[in-house]
Amino acid sequence: MISEATRERFAREVAKYPAEQQRSAVMACLAIVQQEQGWISQETEVEVAAYLGMPPIAVHEVTTFYNMYNQKPVGKFKFAVCTNLPCQLRGGGQAMEHLQGKLGIAMGDTTGDGLFTLQECECLGACGDAPVMLVNDRDMCSCMDNGKLDALIDGLRAAEGKA
Repeated sequence: MISEATRERFAREVAKYPAEQQRSAVMACLAIVQQEQGWISQETEVEVAAYLGMPPIAVHEVTTFYNMYNQKPVGKFKFAVCTNLPCQLRGGGQAMEHLQGKLGIAMGDTTGDGLFTLQECECLGACGDAPVMLVNDRDMCSCMDNGKLDALIDGLRAAEGKA
């Protein structure tokens, strides 16, 4: 499952740490797998563990602890909506409900066209801009009201030719 090119990328990450601490590269190696495959399967967790000389359960613990690692295939656009208390108090729950209605999916699901996945996440550290969400683990969207959410979804659909 993991190509030789991927192993070469792993080696560059492992080289950043002392030899006895190669396990420290686990997050970087998981990120590489996700970049290349879109998600991290249990099989690839085992391969990463073998490469780094650590128990597979230790890799699985990292994969399941951080919501940035996809444990199943996701849509082209992954929306991670913060549902911690500050965001909830400023409309995070309503934003999640609106997204579920607009996309026609429940939290944790992917739209039938494969474009959108909707996830709940822990604090994104932008409480002053609540409610917030992260798109594709990179782009923060702040002060998300229904109008902004609709514009985001409609714009992404249009960009993909699925408006």
